[in-house]
Amino acid sequence: MDPTNPLWHTFSALLGALVGGGITYLLNRQQLKNQLEVMRAQHKTEFVAEETARMLLSHRSFTDRSFEALQRALGGFEADELRKILVRAGATRVYREDGSEWWRLVARMDEFIERKELQRMADAVIPAQAGIEGAGSGGGSGSPPSRG
Repeated sequence: MDPTNPLWHTFSALLGALVGGGITYLLNRQQLKNQLEVMRAQHKTEFVAEETARMLLSHRSFTDRSFEALQRALGGFEADELRKILVRAGATRVYREDGSEWWRLVARMDEFIERKELQRMADAVIPAQAGIEGAGSGGGSGSPPSRG
């Protein structure tokens, strides 16, 4: 190509812009990674507390955890500070009938509802079975009838 050709000037400018843009992108990406690492180091306690809270609330046997149990496991935080950590971990607060505070992960809400439905079905079946068994056992007390 002839360096005096106007198309050459356009191509050179476009190539320079692409190279400069690529370098800027890579530098900004690296700078963002470094800033993120510095922020994580500064707030390491909170990040670890969030991960621990998420782990406790992800236990396969329990969809809910009492606030008191979470406070014992994640000691060193004021109550409101711990609540903020739980919210950042993706949890939501519920109150039980007795007024106690419980927390569960929003991501496990479907699992909670499914377990609740299974419990309701089991609670409905057990009294029906007890009525059937009681009718065939002569009173259901397990002792022989009295001779009075």
